[in-house]
Amino acid sequence: MEEAKVVVNPISPDKVAASPGLLEYAHTAGGAVIRPEDKGKITGRAVAAMREQTDMQLSQLYKQMQLLAEQATAIRHRVEISERIYAAQMSFEPVVGHTYHFYQRKNGTDLLSMVGPTEWGRTFPFECCLATVRMMADHTWDVQYHDVSYSE
Repeated sequence: MEEAKVVVNPISPDKVAASPGLLEYAHTAGGAVIRPEDKGKITGRAVAAMREQTDMQLSQLYKQMQLLAEQATAIRHRVEISERIYAAQMSFEPVVGHTYHFYQRKNGTDLLSMVGPTEWGRTFPFECCLATVRMMADHTWDVQYHDVSYSE
């Protein structure tokens, strides 16, 4: 008969875990290295990512605000020129969608005409053509400015 070999565990039972897979650290020499995280680094990276995202969103909002401010300025300018056109002399009733020409006389008064700046013949009777305008549906005017003075 063979004698039963008695195996003696050299490790003390007090130093062996019941569930080694649930330990928070490597329990063997070949186990994965687990290092404690530096909470300051984690917080720093999270704060940096948060700032980058919020800066990007604030930049988008700023661009949208600039666009809205430009649109508001354009509308206000359109209203101002519309009031000046309605205060000018005109011998007809303007029609929505039609194009007209806005002139300044030599005495400083304004006139709205159906005749374009190149259609006056040899003598241009005004100081300058301020703009070519088209009446829009809201009764404001779409303005295309002229940089050229047609006076002689």
